[in-house]
Formats: sequence, C-alpha cells, structure tokens
Amino acid sequence: MSMAKLKKRRRSGLTPGSYLLALSSFFADMSTEMLYPVLPVFLTDVLKTPVEIVGLVEGLATGVQYGMQGVSGWLVDRIHRPKTIALIGFTLNAIGKPVIGLAASWPLALAGRLIDRFGAGSRSTPRDALIAASVDEEHRGRAFGLEGLGDNGGAFLGPMLAILLLYVFHVDLRSIFYFAFIPGLLAFLMIVFVRVRAGVRAKSDIASMPAPLSGTYFSPVYRKYLLVTALFGIGNSTNAFLILRTKNAGVPLFATILLYAFFNLMAALISFPAGSLSDRIGRKKLLVLCFAIFALVYLGFALSVNVALLAFCFVLYGVYSGAYRAVGKTFVTDIVPQEHRASSIGWYSAVIGITGFIASAVGGWLWTNISPSAPFLYGAIFSVAAIPALLYLVPEIKRER
Repeated sequence: MSMAKLKKRRRSGLTPGSYLLALSSFFADMSTEMLYPVLPVFLTDVLKTPVEIVGLVEGLATGVQYGMQGVSGWLVDRIHRPKTIALIGFTLNAIGKPVIGLAASWPLALAGRLIDRFGAGSRSTPRDALIAASVDEEHRGRAFGLEGLGDNGGAFLGPMLAILLLYVFHVDLRSIFYFAFIPGLLAFLMIVFVRVRAGVRAKSDIASMPAPLSGTYFSPVYRKYLLVTALFGIGNSTNAFLILRTKNAGVPLFATILLYAFFNLMAALISFPAGSLSDRIGRKKLLVLCFAIFALVYLGFALSVNVALLAFCFVLYGVYSGAYRAVGKTFVTDIVPQEHRASSIGWYSAVIGITGFIASAVGGWLWTNISPSAPFLYGAIFSVAAIPALLYLVPEIKRER
C-alpha cells in the first residue's frame, strides 16, 4: 500500500474491519429484504396459511430476534468472543431462509423463520461491538454510519432483486428463499475475514461478570437514555402500516414495493453522512432531528391520502431511519464502558424491539377500531413527547478529540 493511501485511510478513521463489517450488513440485509415483500404472499397463497397465523409467525419471529439481541450482547461481554458469536448468528440467519422455502405447511415455515430471526438477533449485537472496537472513539459515528450505509443499501437492493427474479426471470415464490441463501453466505464470509483489534479482550472472566439485566450495566445516563428510547419506541410501529396506507391510497403493489426500496435507498445514502456529522456536532442534536422528522412523516400519513405527499413522506422516512439507526446505537457506545458495550447495545435494541411490538399491536387495534389515520397520530404524539425528554433527561456526552 502506498503512503498516500495509508495516510488517507488514517484520516478517514476507518479500518479494513469497518468495511468488512459494513459489507456483512449489506449482504445480510439484501438476503432478508429479498423476502420482505414475498413472505406474506408465500404463506397465504402457496401454503394457504390463515392471516391470523401469519400474524403469529411474524410476532414470534420479532420477539425472538429482539430478545436474542439482549442475550447475545450479555454473552459477548461474558465470554469476550464477539466474532465467534457473530459467525454463529450469520450462519443461522442464512440457513433459516431455505428452510422456509422447503416448507409444505406453515409450522415448518415458522421453524425456518424462527431460525432466521434467532440468527439475526444473535449476530447484530456482536457485530455492533466489533464495529465500535474497529475504530478510535472520535471516528465511531463514521463507522456506524458506514455499517448503516451497507445495511440500508442491502435493504434497497433486496426488494429490487426479488422483483427482478419474479418479473424478469419468472422464478416462483419458493425459489426466492433459496436464492436468498447466497447473499446470506456472503455475509458470513465477510465476518470470517474480520480481524479483532487489539484491546478487545479475548479471555473470559466469568466470575467478574454480572448477570443479565444486572444493575451494574445501568448507569443513570444509560437508564435515562433507555427511558427516552422506550418513550419514542412506544409509538414507532411496523413499517407495514406505511406500506398498507400507501397501497390503500391507490398506489399499485409493484409501485409500493419500489417505493419501499427507495425508502431503504434514502436510508442508505443518509446513514454515513449522519454518523460522520454526529462525530462533529454531537449525537443529541441529530437524535432530536430524527424524532422531529419522524413526527412530520407520521403526521403526513395521518392527515393526507394524496399519493405524491405520501410518496414524499415515505422517502423522508428513509432520512429518519438511516440517521436514527447510525446515531442511536453510537450514542450507547459513548455512555457505557467498553466491558459492557455489547450488553448495553443489546438491551438498547431489545427495548426498541419490545416497544415496537407494543406500538404495532396498539397501532393495529387503532387502525381496525378507530381509523387508518389513528396509528400515525398516536406515533406522532409519542415522538413529539420524546424530544423534551431527550433534551432535559439525557446530557450530551463530551468525547475526547
């Protein structure tokens, strides 16, 4: 490597591990999002599964995924093997998809979906711990932004690839699950080549580690940040409501899937700049902006069925999604010690998942019993409430330059 390239890399603050971890997220999300538009159709049309069972499958899968993020984070801090745990997670994540494709009835599809989401939950937190350890502290936002770029880039290309396979090459729905194994395998290979930086402890010190959910992890600042995250999350329901609202406004299904893909593209494009900007101006300002954008988007979906406005709101939602994903987790790494970093990211993710599950359940009830606008008004109220809570409860963290 030339001296010029070496100096450029040092200025960027990123390492080869940062890029490999971003690529692992890129391929993993490509694999997952290939299935997002087709899984409900596969369950109902091919396997003849009742809609109630489809809800059960996705509800259990979500619970397993986010529960495992907390458990895997605690395990990383306990045995100090983030790469090993990540590799196991990426393996299960890849295997689960063809298992769904092999299903002749919904119980086997449920088993495959649980394997897939168990792997997704197991891999996410150790991967995040590796990202945080891959760079110096002053470049951490940039590293998480790069990972967000990879993650959301894969989420954009996944649906596009599914459309290509279905409408250009005319493959059947079942084959999509087999094709999804390929990027899942590539994601696993990216982790294989990651080198753990010096400073990430390799030896286990089990006796000194507290149990899961021990108060040792929960410093006052971290506890308050979890509270704000929960307050915001209790109104942050599933993206399926945005898709359904758009489709009900008269947008064809094909165009709705494309719009969802471009939402992910916007999230990919904004993630790295947002993470880099947070390194310079602080995480808290950008988190406030994320909450404000979310409120505006949800108000737009609540108050209008204009197709152009909904399309704009959907794409704007990608700005929120990409920035919040990068900055929210980075803030966790700022406020906890390294030895509890993986656990803290894991329980932060678990809070997002649990509150998101509650928000989705409440949102579904509001949609059915009040109006399709109600879930979005409900979400906007909680996002607005989270802004003063963040400003007054959580201090900005001063980081060394």
